[in-house]
Order: sequence, then C-alpha cells, then structure tokens
Amino acid sequence: MKTIKEIEFEQLAAVDLGSNSFRLQIARVVDDIFYPLDSYRETVRLAAGLTVDRMLDSASRQRALVALSRFGERLRGFPRDAVRAVGTNALRAAKNAREFILEAQSVLGYPIEVIAGREEARLIYQGVTQLLSASSARRLVIDIGGGSTEFIIGNGTRPHLMESLYMGCVSYSMRFFPDGVLTEQRFLDAKIAALAELESITAIYRQTGWDEVYGSSGTARAISSILELNGITRGSLTLSALCKLRQMFIEAGHVANIALAGLKTDRLMVLPGGFVIMDAIIEAFGIEQLFFAEGALREGVLFDLAGRHHHADMREQTVRQMMRRYHVDHQQARRVAQLAVALYTGHLPPMDDESTLCRKQLEWAGLLHEVGIDIAHSGYHKHSAYIVEKADMPGFSRIEQILMAQIILAHRGRLTKVREGLSSKTDRLMAVCLRFAALICRNRTGSLPMCCSLEEESGVLVLKLDSTWLEAHPLTLATLDQELNEWKEAGWFFRVRRV
Repeated sequence: MKTIKEIEFEQLAAVDLGSNSFRLQIARVVDDIFYPLDSYRETVRLAAGLTVDRMLDSASRQRALVALSRFGERLRGFPRDAVRAVGTNALRAAKNAREFILEAQSVLGYPIEVIAGREEARLIYQGVTQLLSASSARRLVIDIGGGSTEFIIGNGTRPHLMESLYMGCVSYSMRFFPDGVLTEQRFLDAKIAALAELESITAIYRQTGWDEVYGSSGTARAISSILELNGITRGSLTLSALCKLRQMFIEAGHVANIALAGLKTDRLMVLPGGFVIMDAIIEAFGIEQLFFAEGALREGVLFDLAGRHHHADMREQTVRQMMRRYHVDHQQARRVAQLAVALYTGHLPPMDDESTLCRKQLEWAGLLHEVGIDIAHSGYHKHSAYIVEKADMPGFSRIEQILMAQIILAHRGRLTKVREGLSSKTDRLMAVCLRFAALICRNRTGSLPMCCSLEEESGVLVLKLDSTWLEAHPLTLATLDQELNEWKEAGWFFRVRRV
C-alpha cells in the first residue's frame, strides 16, 4: 500500500480556526501549482467569547460549531490526509480548548491541531511569499489576527526570524473600544499598550532589517482598501496616512458612524483595535511603507500540506535539524526507530491513512528519543521528552509534540508515569514498540534478532524473539523478566515467547 508520501490528492483543503474568523480554502494541485476552487469565511469572533478566566463561553462555541458544520458539509468525501485544520491564539489561550476541540472535530469530521505562535508565523510567511513574485529581497511580513500578531523576516520562502505577540484586533477592540466609542484618549491608551507589547522585539527586528514590508489578513486588507478607495494613498500604509485615518475615526465618534468607502460592516467592531496595533507597529519599527499581500495562514497550510505529499515534509526537516542540534547518535537512533516501526507495522492489519500517520510519529519519536543525552545521561528520557514537548518544532502541532513526548518518556523507567498520558490503545502500542526497540538495541552495536515481532493474544501482548539471540544476550533476557513486574503495576500485560 502507498505510504503518506506516495499519496497524491487532486484537491487539498485548509481550515483556519482564527480568533476572529474561520476560513476554509480548497485548491486543486496540478504539477505543484495551486488553483483555488472554493473559499469560505465565517465571522465567529472566538476571541470575543473568552471570559476573564479564559474559558470559551457557550455562545462563541455555538457560533464556531455552526461554522464548522458548514465546512464539514463541503469537505464530505475528502480523504483524511487531504485536509488540515489548525487553531490559533484563541484556542491556545482557552482553558477549555480541549473539550471544545473534541466537539469541533466531531462536527467538522477531521482532526484539529492547535499550533504554536511561531508555527503560525512560519505558515503565514509561507502563504504570503508563495503568492508574491520571486525576489532575493529580505521581507518583513506582519499579520494582525484576532488574538495575536505574527512578525516574520525572511528571504525568499525561508523565514529567519519569527515571533508572535498576544495582541489582536478582537482583543484590543474589546479592551479599549468595548462600546464602539472612538476618542483620542482611547486611541492613545491602546497605542501605548501596543507599543509596550512591541518593546520586547523592536530592537532585534530593526537590527535585522528588511527591504520590503507586507501586511496580510483582514486588518491589513481593510486599512489598505480604505486608504485607497478614499483617496488617501494608493493602498500603501504609512504613518502619515494612518494619522489622517485616525482623525477621521475620532471625528466619527463611534464605529457605527464611520462612513468610508471600502469598509465592510463585518469588520466595523474589530477595526479600531486592529488599526491601533498597525499604527503602533509602523511607528515602533520605523516602517516607511507597508503593502497588503494576498496569502495568509490558510494558504500556508495548503502549501505545507502539499509538501507532506510531495517529498518536502517540514516535519522531516525539523527532526533532522534537532538530531544535529542535540548531537544524536544517528546510527543508534535509526536502529531503534526502524525496529520500533517494524514492531508496530507487523502488529497491525493492512495500513490505513491513520495508522500510517501513527507510524511516522513513532519513527520521529524513535529518532529523537535520545536528544536529552546532550543535557545529561542520567534520566535522559525525561530531558528528551521535555525538549520534544516544549521546543519550537516547525511543521508539528502541539498535539503531535505532546504525544511524541509521552512515547519518549515511556521508553524507559516507570510506566505508571505515562499511564494517563497514553490514554488510547494506539498511543500505548506506539510507546510499547519504542520501549521494546530501545531495550533490544541497548548494546548499540550488536546484531538484531532474526525473528522479532509483536502480537496480541487475549489482551496480552506477546513479544516473539529468536531463542538463539536471547541466549547470546542474557542481560536483555534479564531486563525483559524485570519488565513483567513494571507492566503489571501499570495495568498492562505482556510475555516473551521464544521462537
């Protein structure tokens, strides 16, 4: 059967669960060229539903589920691996995000990943630069979302400096303009708050420098359109143009009174907050001109998804980079990873899309299971798990990192510590396969057993091992005997059968 990398889909779909809007983008892929087919947008304002104790309220959750049910209808029939859905700042912040995501996945019909801020920045940059003309210029891309703002400097399609700050058009509009009233003092207070937030990154970004500046997504699009259609500029954002626009807002006195060409009604309530953030960025960074760019997170997700099916999976590159960074013994890591995958694959019926993805996650966990040795050999599996869970890993979702971390943590030491973290049978099986593989490859250089497989009999895992090999490896045999008690304490059961 084809592996994930060998599968090619005629259509791909990206779902962006933003803090302000949910978006669905569907494209046809022909010879690595994207042809947009369908695009849907639902104004959900998820960030507006975050209570003071960071819980998504029932109204915002209901709006979100209605939007996702519509997306789910359009996606019906799409293969699982042809769709990628990502959640951003509001879901990163919400304490009850996990509960909501379970509901949302059921309605949408596909898994939902909550991505880290820097991963969001990477994908935004991909989405923007893939749609710009090829250039060697250094580009600064700024994306003001509903709950966060991303900043990326890169060359071509490669980002070099990425950051995500916790300020967005929804959160700032609610905080400083909750009733829609627009005054000079409110704009000043909001700008001071934004400048304070920017202070942590301004110096490094200005020191790095750029040749061109682009803004993506709704806020940049709205301001650019207003400036152009009202004859203030030709669409470029400058400090003097924003000063004129701010004065027009103040004279209007309330968002409901703003009567400017190019302003859409669904953008009214979040425009003041987005405007203030843009104004502060242009002043703090000393930007002369900023231009709106097509492309954003959803396009970046599409390009990244296509890469996974065309031998350019960012996750593979990330794993290789981490192995180099933490001086991993490549030969040993690959021996362990390959044996773990062989045990997992041999235990399963013919591979479907889901189990193929699990096989890749197990392989990556195997390749990274010793990254913690670079910190300390004692308890290295704990260091490895911490690094994999907490590090910025481009291409990976937070859920993927947490799962890999739990698998790595389980490959050595007490099993009781991961009993809750590995809640599903599939997760436990992946952990078991890595644990056995690491144990069998413990001597790091010797030959592997001719026969080594994993089967299940009446709820008990049976590890079949070559008897001749076992006799030649008494330490491994003794360790396997010790494993029996460890497994019993964790409520799992296995036995060894010589063949």
